Amino acid sequence: MVVELFVGLPAVLQALLGTLFTWGMTAAGAALVFLTKKVPRRLLDSMLGFAAGVMIAASFWSLLAPAIELSARGPLPEWFPPLLGFLAGGVFLRLVDRLLPHLHPGLPMSDAEGIETSWRRSVLLILAITLHNIPEGLAIGVAFGAVAAGIPEASLGAAVALAIGIGLQNFPEGTAVSMPLRREGFSRSRSFFWGQLSAVVEPVAAVVGAAAVVLVQPLLPYALAFAAGAMIFVVAEELIPEAKRGSPDIAAIALMVGFAVMMTLDVALG
Repeated sequence: MVVELFVGLPAVLQALLGTLFTWGMTAAGAALVFLTKKVPRRLLDSMLGFAAGVMIAASFWSLLAPAIELSARGPLPEWFPPLLGFLAGGVFLRLVDRLLPHLHPGLPMSDAEGIETSWRRSVLLILAITLHNIPEGLAIGVAFGAVAAGIPEASLGAAVALAIGIGLQNFPEGTAVSMPLRREGFSRSRSFFWGQLSAVVEPVAAVVGAAAVVLVQPLLPYALAFAAGAMIFVVAEELIPEAKRGSPDIAAIALMVGFAVMMTLDVALG
């Protein structure tokens, strides 16, 4: 039923609609600030672990697996395009991570990353989540672009499943921005506004990714693997360490659940 809503639409519009959903889920997570001032640490750990599991599963089933299948039809060894794209995605996120000033929730200002800046703590908190939304939007755009390009290995159901999965894991990301801002002294409405705005890069990245793949089809296996590498970097560098700071066992169980949910979505819809 959900897949039918996307049938017949241009790839760029499909990608835009998919990421408007993920943006909405970020807003829903940020809206928790209207209900409470603080999310229990164990709940936050489980939400972050779930998000990590979703992203790991999506990186393989929705991105890497199709990239490998596509590469088998090309002139290069089938492992080369996925390998190059995957590593490039991780390197790109690492470079952005080192250059863009940001601060992960729960850490002191002395642990801020990126180039030195006089920006306020609240701005750095917002940028930390915004940075991680770039590969998610790109992944959705590339997935819908592959369908429009007529690639047999790509399916509309799989692209929709990816958007749903990323939307589910965006919920805790919205919470992870709005709650710290509330504790910083922001009003509930301002905390919500900046929390949902952290996902504004997703529609932009999705449109760019979809358009690029449609226009330059040989880039597809590299683009799919690039998005996967960027997402895995986010999981390894941020989500898992953050989730394990509180309740490692709960985070691990939630990661397994998130992985299972995304795997089921991809298989069922794709």
